[in-house]
This record gives sequence, structure tokens and C-alpha cells, in this order.
Amino acid sequence: MELKKQIPNFFSNVNHGDFLKWTNVVNHLPTISISEFNLDSNSIIVGSKSDCTNKERRLIEKQLRQLMPWRKGPYNLFGLTLDAEWQSNMKWTRLERHIKSLKNRLVLDVGCGNGYYGWRMLGKGAKYIVGLDPSLLFYSQFMAIKKYLPDSDIEIIPFGIEALSDKDLYFDTVFSMGVVYHRRDPIEHLNQLLKCLQSGGELVIESIVIDCDNLDVLIPEASYAKMKNVWSIPSLKLLVKWVDDAGFKNTRVINTTKTTSEEQRITEWMQFESLNDFLDQHDKNKTIEGYPAPIRSIVIAEKP
Repeated sequence: MELKKQIPNFFSNVNHGDFLKWTNVVNHLPTISISEFNLDSNSIIVGSKSDCTNKERRLIEKQLRQLMPWRKGPYNLFGLTLDAEWQSNMKWTRLERHIKSLKNRLVLDVGCGNGYYGWRMLGKGAKYIVGLDPSLLFYSQFMAIKKYLPDSDIEIIPFGIEALSDKDLYFDTVFSMGVVYHRRDPIEHLNQLLKCLQSGGELVIESIVIDCDNLDVLIPEASYAKMKNVWSIPSLKLLVKWVDDAGFKNTRVINTTKTTSEEQRITEWMQFESLNDFLDQHDKNKTIEGYPAPIRSIVIAEKP
């Protein structure tokens, strides 16, 4: 793949103080052959407890803890549970029965994090997954998992979608989950997603939305739920209009759910602030800044 050819040049120019450390963490994970794996369960299961010794499992835990915080999951490696901040299986359950079958499809996952959803896509029979996410920590977490599934047809490329602007790509399904409100120009983002799809391909987009029936948008003054890079949060009606205006057809809403501390919370593997710290302590329907608390909607559409 053309994108993959750019990776060596990218890493030759990486200037990130922790990346060498994270790479060494992955390299020092013990080499173990797995007897089983399951990519179609709530937790990504890699290997069984009997595949390694207790000493090896303790080393795996020690190494993976150096890659904290784990934001997306859960994972289970050789009986070791990585309980991530987000119970990402809950979002996957909300969307999987509504989207087109992923069997034998080429899939692009924009803003893929550490690849949890990509593994779930493979579990549904996808032919090949390409994830995009500029975070080198998330990339390192992905490489730690892939060390034990080296032949899997999934790759994360540590670029943003801007790297695709001059590429002609023809994916069958494109996911963009939790990204659009981080973009200064949401329509431009949707135009980029459209360009990545072949005709008839499916878009799956998920976003925080505000609860109103108008074409309204919330533009936070400084931060939203302590996130500083949130540029605009649309109403659901406006999100649908954005998708339509970008040139998609057959746009429909498949789910709207309020985010709760069951889905997003502090865990042993993510010990920083989480949802409860982002909400008003006296009114959980508001963020700490006084904005409406997060509600997330999933919209699907097709390229003509």
C-alpha cells in the first residue's frame, strides 16, 4: 500500500522523547506463541493463560503498564485483563447490527486510537483494516497487541487524515468515531472521508451532539469537558445536515446515547481524570464548564 511505504520515512524523522522508550517496551515483551484468540468478543482475547508462565505474564503486565494510559479496550492477553478507560465494546454493540456486513471489506478507521475497533472489524471478517491516528502512544499500544498476532490483516499508520489529501483511495467502509468535533472545519473532514470511499461505500460517523431539534452548534469558549481541542459540537439535526452537505446519501441515525461512568471511567490501567471529573459535581447533566453533558450519536450514510 502506498501509505505503508511512507512509514519508514516518517519514523526516521520522529522527534518524540517517549517514542524510543515505548518502542523498547514493545520489543522487550516476551515472544510467546498463542494457542487461541478471539476478536469477536467484548474483550479482545489474545492467547490463553496456559500459553505462558507466571513469570512471563508478570513481565507482560510490567511492560504494558509502561504504555499507560490505555484509553480504548478491553483487552485480555494470556489471562491478563487490560481494563481501559472506555468500555469500547458498548459503542461497538450499539452500531454493529446496523452497518453493512464487514465481511471481505477494505476498511479505514480514522482516529482509531490503539486499534480496538479495528480488531473487532477483523473479528467480523473484514479483509483488511487501515487505522489512522497520529498518537505514537496509541501506535505503540497497537504494536504491543500485534506482536502476538503478527499476521493479522490490520495496520495502524501514525498519520492524520490530512496525509490522504492527495491519494485516491477506495475503501468499502470508513469509520470516523469521536473525531469530527475536534476538526476546525467539519465539512472538510467529511469531504475527506467521502474521497476515501468507493461508490456505494458506507460511512460510519460518531460524534458528541447537543440535545435540541434545531440546526444549532455549540462552540466552547476554552474547553468542553476539559478537552481543549473541541471546535464545534453540532445538534444531531445539524450533524445529519453536515453529512448530507458533504455529498453523502441515505443518511440515517442509528443510535443516540448519553455517556455514563459505566462506559467511561478511571481504571487500574487509566488512572488519570475521566468522565466524573469532567462533569459538574452538583449537576451531572452539565460539564464542569456548564455545557450540556456528553451525548453521543452514530450516523451512517453512503457515497453515491
